[in-house]
Amino acid sequence: MKNKITAGKILSFVRDNSVPLMFVLICAVCIPISGFSWGYLINEIVTRMGRNIFLILALLIPIMSGMGLNFGMTLGAMAGEIALILVSDWQIWGIPGVVLAMIISIPISVLLGAFCGKILNMAKGREMITSYIISFFMNGIYQLIVLYMMGSIIPIKHFSIKLPRGYGIRNTVSLLNMRQCLDNLLAVRISGVKIPVLTFLIIGVLCLFIVWFRKTKLGQDMRAVGQDMNVARDAGINVERTRIISIVMSTVLAGFGMVIYLQNMGNIATYSSHSQIGMFCIAALLVGGASVDKASIGNVFLGVILFHTMFIVAPKAGAEITGDSMIGEYFRVFVSYAVITVALIMYETKKRKHKSQNAQQLQLAQEEADKHE
Repeated sequence: MKNKITAGKILSFVRDNSVPLMFVLICAVCIPISGFSWGYLINEIVTRMGRNIFLILALLIPIMSGMGLNFGMTLGAMAGEIALILVSDWQIWGIPGVVLAMIISIPISVLLGAFCGKILNMAKGREMITSYIISFFMNGIYQLIVLYMMGSIIPIKHFSIKLPRGYGIRNTVSLLNMRQCLDNLLAVRISGVKIPVLTFLIIGVLCLFIVWFRKTKLGQDMRAVGQDMNVARDAGINVERTRIISIVMSTVLAGFGMVIYLQNMGNIATYSSHSQIGMFCIAALLVGGASVDKASIGNVFLGVILFHTMFIVAPKAGAEITGDSMIGEYFRVFVSYAVITVALIMYETKKRKHKSQNAQQLQLAQEEADKHE
């Protein structure tokens, strides 16, 4: 009997954590094949944690309010890019440039987040696909702004970031004078591994804010809305307003995260930096064991470690096995999309199973009530 209970618990654990366990297995196979030293791997993972975690944490608040995986975080990334383009034109570098870019991104992010939130309120139950399409729509507006309006309507002084025709932004904007200014400020080296202390402190502050925010009145309202909108509405919560606030907060945090991400990279790929950011952040979160309706800070950290370890070792492992590093490159892109697909299928399956169980329980209760009558 005891063995059966233990086996059942193990099976349940494997079923609930199938995606993280799959990635642990992939990493365990690919790391020795890739031939990378542990020092190099740890250094790369720590760098990528500092670069990506803030962005992924921006996804937690919409999940808490029942809006699923916010593909619309791309709008915040666009706001961060526009802010950095303006700051680089004004030649404000280093920490002041990063802080100013974050401040400039706030009103743009709030505007885009409010727009996205209002549309998602019109598409209740279809938030994820709707936010995905909104990100494509807003990408067109973004391209219009940076390709035609910057330099012609929005003043851009420096020719180094303008296209030769006199308006529009070049494909790449250099942030060399800002590169890793956050990461280097309080950095320490332990056994050759560079730890960006200031970046991790900023991430830690956001984690504490999320923990604190969940306990506030607004945070409790968001959780109530996420559990059942009708019950929340009956309790006097303004459901639509609460949902919009969650998307606005997510968009603002994504704007901050994109500034941190790009200062680490040291340049802006003007027309493509934001295009896959939502996809990879969501994939990393799901790899950490999160689902469409439940995610924690622990899922974020675990997801970044597993997902980016796979990203580092897969091309080299592919090259060692097949002689072609592009095999590994295709593999990691395929896996990032596959993880999202599998997670969504598992969520929908679990949801339908739960509905079926509830319906059966309701039917049994009705039958019992009929017998007593």
